[in-house]
Amino acid sequence: MLKKNYTTVTEFILLGLTNRAELQPVLFVVFLVIYLITVIGNGSMILLIRSDSKLHTPMYFFLSHLSFVDLCYATNVSPQMLVNFLSKRKTISFIGCAIQFHFFIALVITDYYMLAVMAYDRYVAICKPLLYGSKMSRCVCLSLVAAAYVYGFANGLAQTILMLRLSFCGPNEINHFYCADPPLMVLACSDTYVKETAMFVVAGSNLTCSLTVILISYIFIFTAILRIRSADGRHKAFSTCGSHLTAVTIFYGTLFCMHLRPPSEASVEQGKIVAVFYIFVSPMLNPLIYSLRNKDVKRAIREVILKKLFVK
Repeated sequence: MLKKNYTTVTEFILLGLTNRAELQPVLFVVFLVIYLITVIGNGSMILLIRSDSKLHTPMYFFLSHLSFVDLCYATNVSPQMLVNFLSKRKTISFIGCAIQFHFFIALVITDYYMLAVMAYDRYVAICKPLLYGSKMSRCVCLSLVAAAYVYGFANGLAQTILMLRLSFCGPNEINHFYCADPPLMVLACSDTYVKETAMFVVAGSNLTCSLTVILISYIFIFTAILRIRSADGRHKAFSTCGSHLTAVTIFYGTLFCMHLRPPSEASVEQGKIVAVFYIFVSPMLNPLIYSLRNKDVKRAIREVILKKLFVK
C-alpha cells in the first residue's frame, strides 16, 4: 500500500462542555468546587479508615480503595478541564491524550470490580458470617484488590495500544472535555472497526461481569435477610448494604448510558452530559453516601472532631 502525504496530529483541541465564552468562568467555579469536595471527601475517608483501628475490617479496606480509585479517577480529568475553562487554546498533546485515555479506561474498570468485590464481601458477611474471618482474610482481601487493579490497568493498556494504532491526520478537535473513545474514533483517518469492536466487547463484558457478581451477591443477601425474623435484625442487615447499593445505582446507571452506544456526533454530545455524572458527581457523592449512612464512619468522624477539640 502506498503511503499518502499527510500531517500527523501532534496535539488535540478539547472543545469541552460548551463553546459559550460567558459560561466558562461559571463552569470553572462549579467544577472546581466539585473537585475540591471530591478530593477532601475521598482523602478524608482514606485517612479516617487508616487511622481508626475499629475500621480495619475488610469492608472498610475495600471502601478505602474505592475512595482512592475515585480520587484518581476525578484527578485524571479535572485539572486539565479546569485549565481549559480559563484558556483560549484548549490543547492537550498527543501523548498527554493517550495517557489520560489509558488511566481513564484503567480506573473505570478497576472501579467496576472494586464495587463487585464490595458486594461479595457483604454476601460473605451476611450469608456466611461464621466463615467470614477465613473467607475474607487479609491475604484474600489484598488479592482481590490487586486483581482489580491489575485487570483494570491491563485492559486500559490494551485499549490504548489499539487507539495508538489508529492514524490521526485530519481535524484534531475532540468534541469532549477529555480524551474519550467515541470522539477520538470520529477523528481517525484509518479504519476503526477493530477499535470500535474492542470498545463494545470490553465495555459490555466488564459491565456485565461485574454487575452479574453484584446482582447474584444481592439476590443471596436479600434472601438471607428475609429469613431474619426480627425487624431490628433485618434493618441492621439492610443498612450495611444501603450505601453500596446507592453507589452502584449511580455509577452503573450512567455507565450503561455512556458506553453501550455506537460512536457518532449525537452520541458524543449526549455522552458529555452523562460523563459529568460518573466522572464528577459519583466520586463526589460516594464519601457522603458512605459517611451519612454508616454508623461506624459517623462514630469515627465524631471521635476525630472531639479529639481535635480536646487537644485545643
